[in-house]
Amino acid sequence: MSSPLVECAASLAGLRRDVDALSERLEKLGIPRPEGSEWYELLIRKLIPQLGSDNPLIVAVVGGTNTGKSVVFNHIAGDTASGTSPLASGTKHPLCLIPMEFDPDRLGKTFEDFDIRRWSRPDDTLQDCQDHRLFWRHCDSLPHNLLVLDSPDIDSDAVVNWERAEKLRQTADVLIAVLTQQKYNDAAVKRFFQRAATEDLAVVVVFNQCQLPDDESFWPSWLATFVAETGTAPEFVYVAPLDRDAANSLKLTFRTRPLEADDPPRDLQQDLSRLRFDAIKFRSLRGSLRVSIETGLPAWLESIRQRSEEFRSLAELLSAEQLTAIDDWPTVPARPLIEAVRGWWGEQRSGWSSGIHSFYNAIGRGLAWPLHRLKRSAGGPPGDPLATYRENEWSKMLSAMEQVYHRLAWCRDAGGELLGPRLAPLLEGRARQEALRQLREVHDSCDLVSELDNTVAFALERFREENPGKFRLLRRIDRLAAVARPATSVALFIAGFGPVGQAVAPVVTDAALQSVLHVAGDVAGGTVVATLGESALSHSTATGVGYLESRFRNLQDCFAIRRATWLAQQLQRFVLGDLASQLQHAADTPACDEFNRVQATAGSLSNTLADLDNSPAGLHPMSKAP
Repeated sequence: MSSPLVECAASLAGLRRDVDALSERLEKLGIPRPEGSEWYELLIRKLIPQLGSDNPLIVAVVGGTNTGKSVVFNHIAGDTASGTSPLASGTKHPLCLIPMEFDPDRLGKTFEDFDIRRWSRPDDTLQDCQDHRLFWRHCDSLPHNLLVLDSPDIDSDAVVNWERAEKLRQTADVLIAVLTQQKYNDAAVKRFFQRAATEDLAVVVVFNQCQLPDDESFWPSWLATFVAETGTAPEFVYVAPLDRDAANSLKLTFRTRPLEADDPPRDLQQDLSRLRFDAIKFRSLRGSLRVSIETGLPAWLESIRQRSEEFRSLAELLSAEQLTAIDDWPTVPARPLIEAVRGWWGEQRSGWSSGIHSFYNAIGRGLAWPLHRLKRSAGGPPGDPLATYRENEWSKMLSAMEQVYHRLAWCRDAGGELLGPRLAPLLEGRARQEALRQLREVHDSCDLVSELDNTVAFALERFREENPGKFRLLRRIDRLAAVARPATSVALFIAGFGPVGQAVAPVVTDAALQSVLHVAGDVAGGTVVATLGESALSHSTATGVGYLESRFRNLQDCFAIRRATWLAQQLQRFVLGDLASQLQHAADTPACDEFNRVQATAGSLSNTLADLDNSPAGLHPMSKAP
C-alpha cells in the first residue's frame, strides 16, 4: 500500500477527535452531528481502522432478498457455513471467514459496531434479534490477508438488516454483487451500489439463478442496465444456473463472461485468492478518503457555517439591547446629580485648598440648618428626588417589559423551527410572572445613589484622561478660588445662592433662576468671572466644580443610558436566561479552535489526495497477487 496513504492515519485520528469535539459543541444547538452521514461512517469504520500496512482485504457478498447470497458465500467457504432458507431475509447477522493464522480479536477494531462471536452452527446467522452480531469461523484455505463476509439483505423490510449491510459496505474493499432477474433493477439495490461506486469499491457481479441457456440473450442487457443505473464498473462477471440441488450440495457451477468455449467452471475462492490485494486496498481506501475529505466533510462544515449565520441573525434579533430599545427614559433630578459631581470633585482636592473648601462648606451647612428646619415645619418634610425618580423608572420598566414580551412573541412566530420552540417556554404566564417578580425585587434593592456616583465618576475620570490640560487648569482655578472663598461665599449668600440660598432657593421665582449673576474678583493678578445662568445651579461657579457642573449636563443622558443598560441585563437574566448566550455560542462556532483544526486537517488531506491521484492503483482482478 502507498506510504503517503498509511501516513494519513495520524491525521485522520486527530480529525476524528476534533470532529467529535466540534459535534459536542453543536449538539444542543440544533446543528446536526455527523453520525450516520456517509463521510463520517467511512472515517470511523474504514479509514481509521484499516490504514495500516498489515490490514487484510475485506470481501463482502451482498445482494437483495432471495438472490442466493449465502449459497454463493458457502461455495467460497467450501462448506455450509452460513444457513440458507427459501424464505425471505434468511441471513440476519453477518458471518466472517478468517484465515487460520488471523487473530479474531482484531475483528473488534474493524467491526466496532458489532458484537463479535465465534460461529458454532449454520443457523447462528438466522437468529432474529436487535443486537448487531458478527460471527466468525476459520477457513484453512483462505490467504492470510483475506476476510470474506456473508451479509444480510440490502433491500430488507427489516431496517436492522439493511443497517448491518450498510455497515459492512462501509468496511469492505470488494463487493460480490449477487443479482437475479428480479433484483438487478431494484431501487434499494441500486442505491446501495451507487454509494459503492462513489467510494470506488471493486465490484464483482454474480448473476445467479439464471435459466440457462435461455437467459444467455437476456443477462447482458440486465448487466448493462445495472451498470448504467449504479455507475459501477464490474471487474468481472460470473453467471450461475438456477439449480437448487446443486446449490445445496455446494456443486453450483460459476462461469465467467464472456464465455470461452473451453472455459471451465470457476472456483470463487481461488479467484479471490489471486486478486491483487494491495492495489484493491489502496483503491478502496483512496475512494473512501475522497468521499470523506473532498465531499462529505466540506459539505458538513459549510452546513455549520450556514446554520451559524442563522443563529447569528437570531442572536441579533434577541439581543437585549434590541429588545429594550426604549425612548424617553426618565431624567434624573438635577440636585442629586450636582451633589455627585461635587462629591467627585471634592475627592480630587488635596492640601490646604481642601481644608478651606471643607471649612466653608461646613459653615454653610450650619447656617442653612435653621432654614431647612423652618421649611419642614411650614411645608412638611422635603421630598426625596431619587425616590420619585425610582417610581418613574419602574413605570417605564413595566412598559419596557411589556414591549419585550410583544417582541418575543413576534420572534417566536417568525423564528421558525430554530427559535420558536426555544421561546415558547419563556412566554408562558407563570414564567412571565416570575420574571416580573424578580425584576421588581432587584429594582427595589438597587442603590441609585451609588449608580449615580459611578456614572459621574466614570464620565469625569474619562474627561480627566482625555483633557489633562483643561483638568490641570480647573484644579489651579479651584485652588485660587479657595483664597477668594470668603468673598464669594458672602456674595453668593447675599444673592440667594450661597449656603442660606440653598434653603431659600425653592421659593425664588423661575424668572429669578433664569437671571444671570456675575461674580468677579481679582485673583493673583487676574480676573475670574463666573456666569451662573440656566445651566448653573451651584453656588461655587467660580471654581472647577462649577465649570464641570455646566460642562457635563449630559450626565443625565449618561445616567439614562446606564439605567437602560441595567434593565437590558436584568431582562436577559430573568427573561431570556442563557438563550442569547447559546445562540451567540452557535454563531461563533466557525471561529472556534475545533472548527479551525478540522478545516486545516481537511486541507492537508486534500493535498495528500492530490498526490495519491498520481499513484498507480489499477486493478485487474484476475491478476495474481504479488
